[in-house]
Amino acid sequence: MTIHKKGQAHWEGDLKQGKGTVSTESGVLSQQPYGFNTRFEGAKGTNPEELIAAAHSACFSMALSLMLSEAGHVPTSIDTVADVSLDKVDAGFAITKVALQSKIVLPGIDAAKFDEIIQKAKAGCPVSQVLKAEITLDYQLNN
Repeated sequence: MTIHKKGQAHWEGDLKQGKGTVSTESGVLSQQPYGFNTRFEGAKGTNPEELIAAAHSACFSMALSLMLSEAGHVPTSIDTVADVSLDKVDAGFAITKVALQSKIVLPGIDAAKFDEIIQKAKAGCPVSQVLKAEITLDYQLNN
């Protein structure tokens, strides 16, 4: 079974002066503005790195929930932030790192077992698999 989800972008103009919009099939994003200024200068709007960060944090949290639940440990809550690093490199720019920070409330799990499961979730999350950047993980388990 293959599931297809779509995002769409529209762009007009050159890189620095041009502007675009990004939308999602679900309508959660609908013609959200983005451009050089939102990506590199902090202007209001979104950018690809922010969207990747949101997707990665959501995917990781869901993967962790699945793996913990399959092991008989249903989490009370998982809060994850993904910090995507965009760096200047010889060929232009590259996403060089994603730092995941996750706070998990999960009573009654052995710390070693939890570490095994969370590392599998980091590697197994579909967004982690698609990214070539170094992906680090920092977590806080409250049990």
